[in-house]
Amino acid sequence: MSLSTPKWWYLRDRKSAAMTRMLLKPASWIWAGVTANRIARATPVDPGVPVISIGNLTVGGSGKTPIARELLRLLRQSGIDAQALSRGYGGKLEGPVRVDLNAHTAADVGDEPLMLALDSPAWISRDRIAGAKAAAADGAQALVLDDGHQNPALKKTLSLIIVDGETRDNEWPFGDGSVFPSGPMREPLKAGLARADAVVILMPSDLAEPDEELLETFGDLPVFIARLEPAGPPPAGPLVGFAGIAKPWKVERSLKAAGAELADFAPFPDHAAFKEEDLRFLADRAELFGARLVTTEKDWPRLPPEWRTRVTSWPVKASFADEAGFVRLLTEALS
Repeated sequence: MSLSTPKWWYLRDRKSAAMTRMLLKPASWIWAGVTANRIARATPVDPGVPVISIGNLTVGGSGKTPIARELLRLLRQSGIDAQALSRGYGGKLEGPVRVDLNAHTAADVGDEPLMLALDSPAWISRDRIAGAKAAAADGAQALVLDDGHQNPALKKTLSLIIVDGETRDNEWPFGDGSVFPSGPMREPLKAGLARADAVVILMPSDLAEPDEELLETFGDLPVFIARLEPAGPPPAGPLVGFAGIAKPWKVERSLKAAGAELADFAPFPDHAAFKEEDLRFLADRAELFGARLVTTEKDWPRLPPEWRTRVTSWPVKASFADEAGFVRLLTEALS
């Protein structure tokens, strides 16, 4: 879903944008009802290989893709031919098609599948059942379903919920609990957790531990802590940063926390298609500050080829605090 995520969605104080919330409430009831009905009426299909679903309960970014990449790495490290399966949001190809880094662009398959394909085989398919069967026929021994929690097409061996663990400045991962568009929730919290097998709380690198109240939210579900950390230091010298993700302000915060000399930062909508005028504006800002341009690893593939030499990609990675325990969860599920 391509949108600029409003910060008031994630504020627990219902006085923030109170009138907007109230006006959007009827639409949120319709959204929740349609989602619940679609899930209840579905008959999930077993594709013949285990399916591990990576999902979240909110619209926009919670860190699913970095967790999916790390999950794929751990599975393949364990000797399992794990392959990713994505809808390919933002791409024109319907699939099923295996992502080819040498042939496909973000315009073909979307930006997230390109990131997943950096480490592991990745497939895109609007029809998740057809995509799963194609991957299985290609030799996949397990599938990691990206953004699959509200998609009931496939029978899931393990369903993981990814939660953004940032709770400072009155921010709360689920806002006031309202469903889209009056809040960030894709479905009510209780309904979404009822279909989950475990929770992964993704913490920013500059916060120590998750909030105790947040941990209590998940009841008896197993909870694993992961950290989103830079895969390398930010470029040296003055920088003008930009990001087209669901929560671009977190990229700005992460760059500063990593020690970047950030002269300016520009937010764009999630999955933004960067236009020539956007990039020229950014280049003018960089020239003004005598700075270099930097963006996320997810945004970089969406840049026109002629701009990629002018913009540095800053990658991040997810790592589990209890990696052995998480691998044990995976092993038990797959066995």
